[in-house]
Amino acid sequence: MLRSRILWVVLLLGLCGSSLAAVRGEEVSYRNGDVVMKGYLAWDDAVQGRRPGVLVVHEWWGHNDYARKRARMLAALGYTALAVDMYGDGKTVDHPQQAGEFSGAVRKNQPTMTARFNAAKKLLSIHPTVDTRRMAAVGYCFGGTVVLEMARQGTDLSAVVSFHGNLGTEHPAKAGEVKAKVLVLNGAADPFVKPESIQAFVQEMRNAKVDFRVVNYPGAKHAFTNPAADASGKKFGIPLAYNAKADRQSWEEMKDFLAAVFRE
Repeated sequence: MLRSRILWVVLLLGLCGSSLAAVRGEEVSYRNGDVVMKGYLAWDDAVQGRRPGVLVVHEWWGHNDYARKRARMLAALGYTALAVDMYGDGKTVDHPQQAGEFSGAVRKNQPTMTARFNAAKKLLSIHPTVDTRRMAAVGYCFGGTVVLEMARQGTDLSAVVSFHGNLGTEHPAKAGEVKAKVLVLNGAADPFVKPESIQAFVQEMRNAKVDFRVVNYPGAKHAFTNPAADASGKKFGIPLAYNAKADRQSWEEMKDFLAAVFRE
């Protein structure tokens, strides 16, 4: 009887240890020149060996809890994810005017955008859990714009995924230069991404011979993946809205896309 009780306790402890194996999160600092960047790394200790690394680029609000949440969700899928900092010092804003100023400053300065993205990519690549041959980037709104620009530049990535990001660019992709496969997840009712912008993007990708796909979600507006979008839209009178169905569908689309890319 005593032996059976001991075995039961050992088994129970083992099950508890397994169930408590969770995603680890770590605050990280890295530099781009004189600017200190503050990111967030997430990975699952229960996953054995090296796995793909995924960079997560934040919305125009900056490196906030939403970007970290998505990094943890990616880690739960078996990736090592880094929520990056594109503004420096982990800055966040809570007003669209300031958000537009911060994001616009990065968008208009291509060398700065590239340097800050690459600084984050370098940090992720040296993490002991990451397979540097398999790296991707996903971005939300402003972040979607950033990852598409990195793809256009020919950054060494296996895949990029843009969630409700702007599709326009002053630096169109050139044939033979884009290494990443591209997935665009767009709200069909997003007033910031006009049908003509989508058409221009599709033609750009075709001309550059990029392996890409665009998915439109009917009725979904800008920032459709972020549950906080409704409150922000109402507070500032801007067309932002969360769409639970599009959020779920786009996440599944991304999961399948990354899994397929990394299987190759």
